[in-house]
Amino acid sequence: MDLYAMGTMPLTYPEVGATAGPPPPGYRHLGFVTQIGAGHQRFLEAADALMHWGMQRGAGLRVQASSDVVEVGAVVLVKMAFLKAPCRVVYVIDEPDVRGFAYGTLPGHPESGEQRFVVRHDPVTAAVYAEVSSFSRPVIWWSKAGGPLTSLAQRMIAKRYVHAV
Repeated sequence: MDLYAMGTMPLTYPEVGATAGPPPPGYRHLGFVTQIGAGHQRFLEAADALMHWGMQRGAGLRVQASSDVVEVGAVVLVKMAFLKAPCRVVYVIDEPDVRGFAYGTLPGHPESGEQRFVVRHDPVTAAVYAEVSSFSRPVIWWSKAGGPLTSLAQRMIAKRYVHAV
């Protein structure tokens, strides 16, 4: 897939940006959070990795992106074995104690929806957390047929994402 052509494709769902709030109805919802360390320096290191596609690469996925740094409008083709998942970044979070982004699915992705990746620092406890949340529904026949196996695979990848940073 050509990254330039992907940049002109429409997203495959109407609820763009919905991972910033309550998940919309009619989709499978996923949320996974784990503590990945403590301290402001740990937060900065994890945030830097996250904003350079570190969750995806660290989870063992191949990443082809239009930008080395995550930015709104960047397109990314995430690959794992035969699976190709084209996405576009729909928003970026750049706050003192929270960094992250969300990307939405483009045509050719086996699912339709949005996924959010965040690293958060709690200044009171000093704990650093990595979070992944998403809403999605299958669109390709084999992801529909996969049912529970598709959901299990999504949970496994979410765990790999948070441990990657």
